[in-house]
Amino acid sequence: MHVMIFGCGYSGTAIAKAFAGSGIRVTGTTRSAEKAALLAEEGVEAFVFDGKTLDPALAEAIQSATHLVQSIAPGKAGDPLLRLAQLNLKALMPKLQWICYLSTVGVYGDHKGAWVSEQTALHPVADRSVERVEAEDGWLRAGIRLDLPVAVLRLAGIYGPGRNAFCNLEKGTARRLIKANQVFNRIRVEDIGACARFLSDRGLGGIYNVTDDEPAPPQDVIVEAARLMGVEPPPEQPFETAELTPMARSFYGENKRVSNAKLRALGFAFHYPEYRMSLAELWSSGRWRG
Repeated sequence: MHVMIFGCGYSGTAIAKAFAGSGIRVTGTTRSAEKAALLAEEGVEAFVFDGKTLDPALAEAIQSATHLVQSIAPGKAGDPLLRLAQLNLKALMPKLQWICYLSTVGVYGDHKGAWVSEQTALHPVADRSVERVEAEDGWLRAGIRLDLPVAVLRLAGIYGPGRNAFCNLEKGTARRLIKANQVFNRIRVEDIGACARFLSDRGLGGIYNVTDDEPAPPQDVIVEAARLMGVEPPPEQPFETAELTPMARSFYGENKRVSNAKLRALGFAFHYPEYRMSLAELWSSGRWRG
């Protein structure tokens, strides 16, 4: 098995760790030589990829790829890998057996706090989510053409070691914004890796919500992290009057509860199904700083 991860960042590295093992080659791309060196320390054979051209070493490496994970955001120009391959992935990766595309629950748009599933109609609001819908469609169509399973993972808000409420409290950047009835789902990064491995081992394609069991108000997560740290949480701030970047404010424009029932029905067991036990594990293990 040769797992090739395009865009081996926070989630990609977790996926690499989930696949690491005897007889498995794991390679990944990043945008700089410095990050490639960091990936090498994590046991990932790393290549620099600018999203536009494959250097000869990377082009040669992917010839033996059996499993592809695409984690690079599409942008206005579309999915970089599909664009580069000109929809002829078999020429780039002739041994390919399984494809995984990392998307976002943002493709659902706003549902006023209602539950959504993989069957829910998509109404993306943000441009970045519209681009994800187009990329999802491109990968699913490529899978049909090539007769290969394509697993589209719609990810909730990602957190884990080095990226969590404890870090924000320590840095003084945590904010307790209050918006009536607002909830978010989230997902521990290790569960993303475990889910990719689970689907890969079974050769499964399809669309899957990769999210925790309990959509919750974001301020509740901050309060729980502060309790575990033994510090005072930041003061409450009304969302309407808070100073936020356009990106941050746009996240609060979507309110939904995302179901993971499809994955659970397949037998996938989340290691961190809700934020309280997940935060407790991060704190007690000392791994919260990464």
